[in-house]
Amino acid sequence: MRLTVLGGGGFRLPLVFRALLDDRGEAAGRCTELVLYDTERRRLDAIGAVLAQQAAGRADAPAVRLTTDLDEALRGADFVFSAIRVGGLAGRARDERVPLAEGVLGQETVGAGGVLYGLRTLPVAVRIAERIAAVAPDAWVINFTNPAGMVTEAMQRVLGDRVIGICDSPVGLCRRAARAIGADPDQASYDYVGLNHLGWLRRVTVDGQDRLPELLADEMALGSFEEGKLFGTDWLRALGALPNEYLHYYYFNREAVAAIRDSPQTRGEFLREQQTAFYESAATRPATALQAWERTRLEREETYMAESREATGGWQRDSCDLDGGGYDRVALALMRAIARDERTTLILNVRNRTVVPGLDADAVVEVPCTVDANGAHPLAVGAVAAGQLGLMLSLKEVERSTIEAAASGSHQAALRAIALHPLVDSVNVARRILEASETPG
Repeated sequence: MRLTVLGGGGFRLPLVFRALLDDRGEAAGRCTELVLYDTERRRLDAIGAVLAQQAAGRADAPAVRLTTDLDEALRGADFVFSAIRVGGLAGRARDERVPLAEGVLGQETVGAGGVLYGLRTLPVAVRIAERIAAVAPDAWVINFTNPAGMVTEAMQRVLGDRVIGICDSPVGLCRRAARAIGADPDQASYDYVGLNHLGWLRRVTVDGQDRLPELLADEMALGSFEEGKLFGTDWLRALGALPNEYLHYYYFNREAVAAIRDSPQTRGEFLREQQTAFYESAATRPATALQAWERTRLEREETYMAESREATGGWQRDSCDLDGGGYDRVALALMRAIARDERTTLILNVRNRTVVPGLDADAVVEVPCTVDANGAHPLAVGAVAAGQLGLMLSLKEVERSTIEAAASGSHQAALRAIALHPLVDSVNVARRILEASETPG
């Protein structure tokens, strides 16, 4: 099986390779060739050095090939994993700073920053989808490129349901909730509904019993894991559900914006500085590339959402959340289910069809799905609370306006996308953000 990774020079790629090395499934369904594509050869070579050291002594490791030719990378692929970052971390840092200058959230995927990132990314993602249609029409596309929901929906307009979006946030939340009630995360089932980076865990079922009410009633257990610390136990009980961590930017927006503005660096600026040092180290000392990557990865995980954690008490992440895994395991499970027809259930970004009442059939949603050789099939989630559905509808309109603006170049659609976002409090603010984003520099 050949897996092609777009954005193959990206920092987190060794996590995917680690998952491939750990795959103990039948040989016929394992990845035997990994093709890494990137526009920057220097980054490819650095990650290639890390992978070579990961694979040292492993006769069963997938063969690795590096290329800067997109069509060459796609040709013959069974799966295409998209993890590109258009504009690099410099672009992300700008997406964060421009909204912050107007006093509204600057974040990679949430708020005006997420819209700016989408406007820059969507045209490239659609062109990639068109090349996949031409060069590898039978390939399955696993999208991890942010903003994942709108990118998945835009690529589906070219490739249909063969594009499936993944994210590590829902699986992390579900596993933490299960551990908090003393259950094996792999033996529980989860009722989760939302859009990418905007979802809620509504039930945790173990042996046929929903254990979430028990968790919500247990002050100590509820406050023992990340979401309990981040949102506060009283608010989780008021919601009656466990929100995805990114909802902190909505429920505690004023505090989040203040914490980010008071920080010496935005997250994008921190990662740009950190990863520049890693890639320089890997280029000059390739023999120690894996050590440098591990050290940098741990620092990255320890500082994840640091501003929000500082604003809610300055707590540290649990050791079980620092291994950097999540999306890589979801991607592997998805590939295995399709390639081997191993039926499984995963939380994925897929076309709604009829599973979320109130959203149209083509809207990409993030819900539990059964996966088999024919792809991902969303499971019905039933009625959605009004507050949840209202946010989902608002954000879906933002996503659709962003897709329209990226496809047509419409300034009006781009303005609408920013101004309609719940975290942007004025049309004039939206107009100034859009104008500043269009100014070179």
